[in-house]
Amino acid sequence: MAIIQAAILGFGTVGQGIYQILNERKVQLKQSLGLDIEVKAILIRDLAKNRIATPGVLVTDSFQEIEAIPGIQVVFEAIVGEEPAFDYLSRAIQKGCHVITANKVMFSKYGLQLEEQAKVKGVHIGYEATTAAGVPIIKTLKNLLQVNQVHKIQGILNGTSNYMLTQMRIQQCLFLDALQEAKLLGYAEADPYNDISGQDAFRKLMILSTLAFGKQPEWQDVEVEGITNITLEEVQNASSRGMRFKQIAEISQEVDGSLHAFVRLKLVGQEHPLYAIEGVDNAISLDTNYIGTLTLTGPGAGKFPTASVMVEDYADIIRKHTQFLVTL
Repeated sequence: MAIIQAAILGFGTVGQGIYQILNERKVQLKQSLGLDIEVKAILIRDLAKNRIATPGVLVTDSFQEIEAIPGIQVVFEAIVGEEPAFDYLSRAIQKGCHVITANKVMFSKYGLQLEEQAKVKGVHIGYEATTAAGVPIIKTLKNLLQVNQVHKIQGILNGTSNYMLTQMRIQQCLFLDALQEAKLLGYAEADPYNDISGQDAFRKLMILSTLAFGKQPEWQDVEVEGITNITLEEVQNASSRGMRFKQIAEISQEVDGSLHAFVRLKLVGQEHPLYAIEGVDNAISLDTNYIGTLTLTGPGAGKFPTASVMVEDYADIIRKHTQFLVTL
């Protein structure tokens, strides 16, 4: 039986989740795909840091060392930030590798460029994990767009912020206490700026914009509001009136083709479709011309929701691409 050789770039929460799922579901993946998968190398930043055991796998802080391994065909990328992630994936694509990414910061800016490179090289890019983790919004949108047009996308796109707002209301806790709990549970990064500033939701909205409309609005024209100024008193007052604070990301296409987008902290009542979305769950509503309004919900943060959709992307790529280029 043929063996697909893979590398994982980044071995934090998501990277470790990918490794665990690939090992735990190894037999099932082999049975469903007719191919085995073997993780040959893992790229990390700090060689001295303690991490889970990965017997038989090269663990290195040098991407060049991974490039030198013959036969790598799939690269999973779970690095934080635009660089060096974009550089690494560009190089992997040029070597003929399929790439699967969870990096919404990088992909929101360079997604189109990477997809053009991949098309030239005859490889695929999986990016379901960049947007709303366990919610299959990318696959759903791709299917819908074969027939439907999307007029508006509205959603809760950041599970960390949604979790914090939920905890502040239910537990009657301060903003910093909710943030600390989110960190302890692995929902928030050590540096939570992107989550609480609204930038994470903004980047995901731009990815959806590219897919749904084939373009993005000018970034400087998009209003982006975080949750950092919310107080417990405001949450309590809203709750006493049957209202809830939600960080809502929205983009719509006007009749003239222009795009209007924002990320805002909004007060919503029980009649609002996103009122009941709680904890780390995300929700995305799509307004279309034929189907009408379709809403998807699911976990938007966490180790295994994100890692699992990356492995699902891998399975989809294998099914679509039967002839692998053994190049790295």
